[in-house]
Amino acid sequence: MTATLYIIATPIGNLDDLTLRALKTLETVPVIACEDTRHSRKLFNKYKLRNKLISYYQPKEKQKAKQIINLLKKGTDVALISNAGTPCISDPGYPLVRAAINENIKIVPIPGASAVTTALSAAGLPTHKFLFLGFPPVKKQATKKLLQSLSSIDATLVFYLPPRKIISFLDTIQHTLSDRQIVIAREMTKIFEEFIRGSAEELLYKLRSKTIKGEVTVLIQGSSR
Repeated sequence: MTATLYIIATPIGNLDDLTLRALKTLETVPVIACEDTRHSRKLFNKYKLRNKLISYYQPKEKQKAKQIINLLKKGTDVALISNAGTPCISDPGYPLVRAAINENIKIVPIPGASAVTTALSAAGLPTHKFLFLGFPPVKKQATKKLLQSLSSIDATLVFYLPPRKIISFLDTIQHTLSDRQIVIAREMTKIFEEFIRGSAEELLYKLRSKTIKGEVTVLIQGSSR
């Protein structure tokens, strides 16, 4: 008899943001798959969780998925968590979920924190329609082509970005999407949480001499045409 795969959202920063349902599930599921066992230990230590942790990460997600599916088929419940936020959103969770579906394994999502919705809720840009695009291409020319292809879309554009890429990304926005309003959300739910707003030109002026730490969520105003 197969068991259940739980997809559990964990805090994106502040560990107090773990939901009661997520905590109760984490307390009872015998095996928890996570991206980085060292990172997840911080959450586990806070809530005194003693479950077995196994790693599930890129680029070995397909190999790891097979191991997890075997556990599930033997009747062992497994929970999937990411380093932060909701699994399967720009992380390696998708292959595992797809494999579980193919094996007719029950999947139960436990909702909670997500950088996308957290940033949207406080950005001050339209939220009735938005397009989440994950991480932009590595090469600047490819990013430029992507932004040009999105120039007529009347939805708020949402990207994830490593801090070292922010200046280059803003420069590309300035040369492709002109004077759109942009919001940079960083360190959300943490002590140094910050929302920086302005045009690409204004943000470049503010940030060129500033050291930016922590993963960044960038929101770009949609087309008004």
